[in-house]
Amino acid sequence: MSLKPLKKSDLGKSWMKARRDRPKRIQPEYHLIITEGTKTEPAYFGAMRDALNRTFPNRIQLDVIGAGNNTLHLFQKAEQRVHASANGYRHVWIVYDTDEFPAEHINGTARLCEKASTEETTYHAVWSNQCIEVWFLLHFVFLQSDIHRKAVVEKLTNAMEAQGLGTYEKNRTDMYQTLLPFLDTALMYAKRLDEKNAVRLPSDAAPGTKVYVLIEKLKPYLDG
Repeated sequence: MSLKPLKKSDLGKSWMKARRDRPKRIQPEYHLIITEGTKTEPAYFGAMRDALNRTFPNRIQLDVIGAGNNTLHLFQKAEQRVHASANGYRHVWIVYDTDEFPAEHINGTARLCEKASTEETTYHAVWSNQCIEVWFLLHFVFLQSDIHRKAVVEKLTNAMEAQGLGTYEKNRTDMYQTLLPFLDTALMYAKRLDEKNAVRLPSDAAPGTKVYVLIEKLKPYLDG
């Protein structure tokens, strides 16, 4: 680069003026939530998606898919979706119940998520043992006994009725808004359960749920 001073005849020319970079457009952070269920989970996370995408469209975007697949197949469907999408998902949340699926499938999905994660995309195994209703119930009470999912639903209904929130049904579409005032309680109880389950595999962590990890990631926006 020449160290000679500029000629007076060149000082006013446009090509000699300092370049002003155009402001870069900030892309929102894309999240994919893909669920085993086709009604309960999509309704809950779908309501969350609608609220966040509407309020923070330039900062975060959620896609929610009720895939109707279970465990290993659910992971495969999520991976296919990521590869086919132009969004560049930063986080992929694979939401599934353990129910009575084989332990190797339940735990295998969690291992696949760890293996598939890269610097660009993180896969999360968001399991609930036995069911998503464990997460719902934790909004009201701390559950530490391993009971069948039917008993969890019964306890959830009793807790909701005691709060004047009506009866719980699998196809209720207002669960996100209904439970939102009790969210901090659910996070506290879910983390306490997770500490108890720290050395257990997902298939053995009953009761337990990883839904709180997803919620904590999104909470800065939920509080906004």
